[in-house]
Amino acid sequence: MNSQDALTVAQLITAVGSPDLGHSLCALLDDAVSFDMSGLYLFRFDQPAQLLYNGYKGQVAARTLDAYSRGGYLLDPFYVASMNRHPGGLWRMSELAPDSFFSSGFAICPDLHPCVSSTHGTQIDEIGYIVHLQKRTALVFSLMKAQEHGPFSSIEVAHLQLLTPLISAALELHGRQLPREADHSYAENQLESAFVGALSQLTEAQRYVAKLLLQGHSNASIARQLDISEGTVKVHKHNLYQRLEISSHSELFRLFISYIAQTPR
Repeated sequence: MNSQDALTVAQLITAVGSPDLGHSLCALLDDAVSFDMSGLYLFRFDQPAQLLYNGYKGQVAARTLDAYSRGGYLLDPFYVASMNRHPGGLWRMSELAPDSFFSSGFAICPDLHPCVSSTHGTQIDEIGYIVHLQKRTALVFSLMKAQEHGPFSSIEVAHLQLLTPLISAALELHGRQLPREADHSYAENQLESAFVGALSQLTEAQRYVAKLLLQGHSNASIARQLDISEGTVKVHKHNLYQRLEISSHSELFRLFISYIAQTPR
């Protein structure tokens, strides 16, 4: 470690617990990793996503970030992984995403998902650190690279992996200084209130299937998740479509997003 590296780490330590942490994390990575945007989010079960550091550099409209924080985050693989106690550490979006995620409504909606470029349906490569705090609460610091700049290289990923202990420790210490949430009973729920509200006509089983569909799971993936047959998934899917008076996944997505847009924050 040279003197500049030592200074950067010192600045990172100093920034823990302050709004400057995200900027210091980016400064730590700038020389070795190329990225176009970054963000630090606090995820808590059934609570609006909280953007603690906005490193989108004006490339994402405020309305998109607002829509994401209001409810779009519920379909984000990083949020889902955080709530399901997926192992912490460095993960690529593609490693966390369900099998049909990249063709889902969320993944191709530039007005809802910060990691979709202004070109409709064009994905941005995203990689991020997940750090679990208390139950169903996590910090996620992610880096994004636009499609025209290619994916993160193996050398860049190796460098990010090397820094995992340092960055995870900084995020964990930062999390300890954030206001603590009481261990509410909602933390035991399987469905966030937005899914319950938007899908109120459905049975509990149908709501859960609809949630997985919205998050980007195929019929086969849902069958594995719920330990039921694919045929049973298809029956649930047919019945929930009938109850909601819709006929396609895109209509289900629009119904859910419409509900989110009308729900007070």
